Amino acid sequence: MRSRISISLVFLLAFSMTCPAVADELSDAYMKEYTFLKAQKEELARRLAKEKGQQTKALADAGKKVENLQDRQVELSKELKKKERAIEKAQEKLQDTSSNKEIINSVIIQAKAGLGKFGIKVDDGAASKVDIMAKAFADSANLYKTLSSIRVEDGRFYLPDGTTTSGEIVKVGNIAAYGLSAKQRGALAPAGNGEYKIWSKPGSDDDAKALYSKQTPEMLDIFVYENMDKDIAYREEKTYQDVIAGGGVIGYVILSLGAFGMLLILARVLFLLRAGSRVKRITGIVYKKIESGKGVEAHRAIKDFKGSTARVIRATLRNITSDREHIEDIITENILNESRALDRFSNFILVIAAVSPLLGLLGTVTGMINTFDIITVYGTGDPKLLSGGISEALVTTMLGLSVAIPLLLLGNLSNGWAENIKDSMEQSALHVVNLFEKHAAAK
Repeated sequence: MRSRISISLVFLLAFSMTCPAVADELSDAYMKEYTFLKAQKEELARRLAKEKGQQTKALADAGKKVENLQDRQVELSKELKKKERAIEKAQEKLQDTSSNKEIINSVIIQAKAGLGKFGIKVDDGAASKVDIMAKAFADSANLYKTLSSIRVEDGRFYLPDGTTTSGEIVKVGNIAAYGLSAKQRGALAPAGNGEYKIWSKPGSDDDAKALYSKQTPEMLDIFVYENMDKDIAYREEKTYQDVIAGGGVIGYVILSLGAFGMLLILARVLFLLRAGSRVKRITGIVYKKIESGKGVEAHRAIKDFKGSTARVIRATLRNITSDREHIEDIITENILNESRALDRFSNFILVIAAVSPLLGLLGTVTGMINTFDIITVYGTGDPKLLSGGISEALVTTMLGLSVAIPLLLLGNLSNGWAENIKDSMEQSALHVVNLFEKHAAAK
């Protein structure tokens, strides 16, 4: 619009300059044009204001609609969440219903299997499963009452010699039984396939008789079993020979070394007893002779005594008049000579004590090797096949420690005993020398 006015003005100016005669006409034309343009401008301003008002109202209406839509969205979201929660609850209820149905079916199946073993039939063709379960529970309660009581039934069972005999079977609930027949009576154990056999442990015949007479003893020799399908093997008491045999060759070697070591301990004890025998009596005689001034006679007074102490004291008395240093050297030399006898078998005993656990460990290794060889061939289905190797592995370790511990203890005790004898010999010999020098100086 402004460009149009500018063009008009330029045109009028140019025309007025070129044509001064028509200036007034141009002025009037300009005023008309200006008035027209002003009127258009005002019209456009009114239209613009109107459009703005309409747009403002439209925006306000749109804002209200948006707010309403937002409120509606919130309400719909809340309703959606409620519906989702309702759906979740419905699904949980459906799952619970399905789970309860599965549980009911499982209970009915278990009732059929459990009660069927006792000849009780569960009719699962009834219209209501609740009625089926109620009847099954009632039958179970009656069966529990029957099985938890002591009852007498006719039957047969095996005797220890393998023969069968007929008689009465006193059943204690469903966990134990006693048999009474003309041949034998006592507690029964499962023999497999639902049959019984006499239990090997004696002392249950009186209990069988008492229970048959509906008496209740304070103590029962009873065999409790879980089921009647598996034969219960009689337990044999293991002897020491069986335990030792489980150790194999290495076990016998360990025991042989242990017996030999104990013989050496016994021999050493005898040597030490002879070496330290009558020490107080010998030293007492020598002390009295020296104190009474009869030191020369002291040697003759103990010449019949035996043992390491007697020999050391006699050697000391033979050289009692020599120099102090010479006498001490003689005492030391004689004690060293006696040490060979006092220390006899000591090292060998300690060697046996050290080797025995190593042999036990060797037996453990060989036993485990045998066990794994059996597992490689036969697998782990039968534990009895593995018992030999495991027994060798454990028994040899036990035997090795059983031999090593007493030999190590007694060997060290005997070494301490020998050292005490050596100290006693040295002390007694020096005391004799000191006592003789004291009386010689007094004279």
